[in-house]
Amino acid sequence: MDYRKTNAPTNTITRDMIKLCDQTGNVYETVAIIAKRANQISVEMKQDLEKKLQEFASVNDNLEEVFENREQIEISRYYEKLPKPTLIAAKEFEDGKVYFRNPAKEKNNL
Repeated sequence: MDYRKTNAPTNTITRDMIKLCDQTGNVYETVAIIAKRANQISVEMKQDLEKKLQEFASVNDNLEEVFENREQIEISRYYEKLPKPTLIAAKEFEDGKVYFRNPAKEKNNL
C-alpha cells in the first residue's frame, strides 16, 4: 500500500485492543505484526526522502542554492506532515491490508 495515499490519522488515537486482536487472538502478536509493518513503511519513506533530496546534492556552491534550499525544505515539510509509520501500519492492520503468518502456529497444525 502506498503510504502517501493512506487515510490514517496524523495524530495518536485510542484503540480498542480487544477488537484489534480479533485477527490473531494475541495482543503481543498483533503488536509485533504492526511493529514489523511500521518498520517496512519507515524504511520505504526514508529511501524515498533520500532519493528526492539526492537531486539537490551539489559539489559547488552558487547563488541558486537559496532556491534549492526552499525546495528541500518544502519536501522535508511534506514528509513531516505525513502520518507516522506506526499509525499507517495500525490502520492497514485494522483494514485487513496486512498479510501475516506465524510459522510456529502452522508447524503445530501439521
